[in-house]
Amino acid sequence: MNYTLSQLAVFDKVVEAKSITTAANNLHMTQPAVSIQLRNFQKNFNTPLYESRGRGIRITDFGQNIARVCKKILDETNELNRLSFAYDKILKGKLKIASASTGKYLIPYFLSDFLAHHSNIELHLEVSNKSAVLEALEKNEFDFAVISVIPENSSLNEELLIENKLFLTGKSPINFEQKPQIFREKGSATRSAMEQFFKNRESQNKKIILQSNEAVKQAVLSDLGISILPLIGIKNELISGQINIIPQKGLPYITNWRLVWLRNKILSPVAKEFLEFIRKNKAQIIKDNFSWYMNYN
Repeated sequence: MNYTLSQLAVFDKVVEAKSITTAANNLHMTQPAVSIQLRNFQKNFNTPLYESRGRGIRITDFGQNIARVCKKILDETNELNRLSFAYDKILKGKLKIASASTGKYLIPYFLSDFLAHHSNIELHLEVSNKSAVLEALEKNEFDFAVISVIPENSSLNEELLIENKLFLTGKSPINFEQKPQIFREKGSATRSAMEQFFKNRESQNKKIILQSNEAVKQAVLSDLGISILPLIGIKNELISGQINIIPQKGLPYITNWRLVWLRNKILSPVAKEFLEFIRKNKAQIIKDNFSWYMNYN
């Protein structure tokens, strides 16, 4: 046999994506380059690893067995790299994080010192709603995700970061009962919290649906209506008095921001180092950057 680690990595991504085109995109390679690597890897075996099926491919039973071995080899290679980097005290590679929308106000503070100490690390940070973030994580497209609510029976590990506090907010607390209620889109954890709060409160108020937390905040700022907003995203508006918290029984609604990753995932050297950094430094990061936040209850 005469295969390379590059061929193993290509085959692993093709099996994961069940598509040469998608695997090429994930690997930042051209489709022909992936096809060539795949054909060269197949030459090592008499039994087919895959079969063409329309625009996609089907991995054979033999191919699935080979894929499991490939993943073990790649995981061991990652560990070899980690040990080498640790010995040389140089950490290189990509750190890929998906964050729920409001997490963008949080995660940069947990990244800044880490990246400052590891200048050779390339950060890929993507922000979306919770459902999209979890879907991307399940597809193994990211090392970690930053979310506030974990679905029941999920196969995720977690590291708690800081409380997520959600308050009813408005431009002014005066006559807020007559104001329209501004909701996030379905799939948002903030939307779920707001639905839970209002479900036992009879209301004929108009409902407005907006597609991002920033859009909801701007709508509240313009006095378009009231909404439940995460405290972490409205610091400046609270200080300036442009947005007010409207005290309500049952609020704040409190969950926890957390860093999560797939339970069966073998973390890359970069991801392992970041997780260790978080565990060691999160108390100091919270003290240095979120003392204002801890005073709201």
